[in-house]
Amino acid sequence: MKFHNHTDKDLNRKVAKALHQYKMISDGDRIVVALSGGKDSLTLLWILNQRLIHIPVKYKLFPVYLDPGFENGFSDALKAYCQDQGYDLRIEKTDFGIIAHSAENRENPCFLCSRLRRKRLFEIAKELNCPKLALGHNKDDLIETLFLNMCYAGEISTMKPYQPFFKGEFTIIRPLVLVDKEMTRQKANHDHFPQFINPCPSADRSQRSAVRGLLDDLYKNNRNIKGNIFRSMSNIKSEYLL
Repeated sequence: MKFHNHTDKDLNRKVAKALHQYKMISDGDRIVVALSGGKDSLTLLWILNQRLIHIPVKYKLFPVYLDPGFENGFSDALKAYCQDQGYDLRIEKTDFGIIAHSAENRENPCFLCSRLRRKRLFEIAKELNCPKLALGHNKDDLIETLFLNMCYAGEISTMKPYQPFFKGEFTIIRPLVLVDKEMTRQKANHDHFPQFINPCPSADRSQRSAVRGLLDDLYKNNRNIKGNIFRSMSNIKSEYLL
């Protein structure tokens, strides 16, 4: 497979390792790719599509964007970009963001919005006969989720790279699980991905943002910390837990 710059080569290597290690994709798979408009999901769609050119495993991709319903959204601009790149993007207009930020749900709008979006994505996947749903969560997202669940839910857990639901009817896959967010940032800059402004009022004041700031401070002091935290999620010594 030919990738012409270091970032693309490294990105492909890490995605290939994740796909193989967690057995994410099989020949003939039909996969919904959930787009958010951010650099991670755009990178995910690009690499999965690019790999189809050279690998023997064949699969079909169905990119989907769920518009949360806020004013000043970017659905049309995202649709136009995807068309320019040769992607047939499906846009779903919803009011999930409005509902999540309504007066009846002030405590945790992100949780409700995420649950509503996940439910709708499963419905679309069923409609399209796609047993797999690809999400753009990267290595940093898994670490942040670990800390979120410890700090705010009182449990030790995170997102899984390969996660079956409904007795295996659907499976969520996360091909960027070994990819650092810095790599997707480099990819977005190199390929001039469009920058879509997130209209969500909770975008910069969520619990995840707070955890991200805490982790960034830790990483500044020791370059090994991120890797150690990530490895710890598969190196659990349960005899030393309560």
